Amino acid sequence: MVIPDNIDSANGPTSDSAGSEAQRRSELGAFLRLRRERTTPEEAGISRGTRRRTPGLRREEVAQLSGIGVAWYTWLEQGRRINPSVQVLDAIARTLRLDRTERDHLYRLADVPSVPLEVSARQPQPPEHQIILDALIPLPASIVTARYDVLAFNDAYAALDPGLALLAPADRNVLWHLFTAEEHLQPLVEWEREVSFMVAQLRAESGRRLGDPHWTGFIRQLSEVNERFAEIWAKHEVASSVTRRKSFWTVDGDEITVIATGFAMASTPDTKMWIYTPDDAETQRLLGQLVGRYQELGPAGLLRQGARTGRGGRRHSAH
Repeated sequence: MVIPDNIDSANGPTSDSAGSEAQRRSELGAFLRLRRERTTPEEAGISRGTRRRTPGLRREEVAQLSGIGVAWYTWLEQGRRINPSVQVLDAIARTLRLDRTERDHLYRLADVPSVPLEVSARQPQPPEHQIILDALIPLPASIVTARYDVLAFNDAYAALDPGLALLAPADRNVLWHLFTAEEHLQPLVEWEREVSFMVAQLRAESGRRLGDPHWTGFIRQLSEVNERFAEIWAKHEVASSVTRRKSFWTVDGDEITVIATGFAMASTPDTKMWIYTPDDAETQRLLGQLVGRYQELGPAGLLRQGARTGRGGRRHSAH
């Protein structure tokens, strides 16, 4: 049976979807061409020569510098129906010296399932971000990616979880910390409930990033080192990010409860600033004391001094 292309069917595209697809490919080709013409040979590290009529790079030069075939790159600019990989787009973006916004636009035009995030704990945050976080003290606050990489935090946040603060910046990931840290360093009171919810959020976010090696590698590694994570991940539960009440053990074994509220960061896509607001007067009092001790002792000193985390014994089990 021949299905008219203006009928919505699982067996073929509608005229609207086909038109959108053609427009997307056309815009991708135009975007690549204009960025190629903007990039000078000198910027790309090649000689200009004397017989150059192209204002920027030639197609064959972009293909060679990106490690791909000339015909294949030409088809991209011509808007043909081909599916470039993340690695190929990365190579083209480097050759054309695209900035972050241009690179994200390239991925969207190429209809890649996910845009690889450049943001990581290895990259310093703008100083104004830390100024904002510090101004929120004594409220614990942090900047966290959708994958739970902690990019920045204030002293109040570190006082709640000094074990995380002791990690190297590249290793500061909330989920990895919760599934691999020793029990006495675990800050969550309702550990099972909270990590299950966080893994469900991770599962929902990962659906937008299928094929992203940064995500697949992280999930694979955490599944290998922690059987409980692998079990929860295998349930395929999904959840959205919401304001919620959370309870923490302090280093002394006191239980405090906060309201966790996330605010999207316009300057860094797919990250949020999380602010913890005390849920009661006792939590507010204990937080104030805890921050003062942290600022005096640092994370290692606070852990050593704590009745739960230090050598003097523990009052509670973490989970």
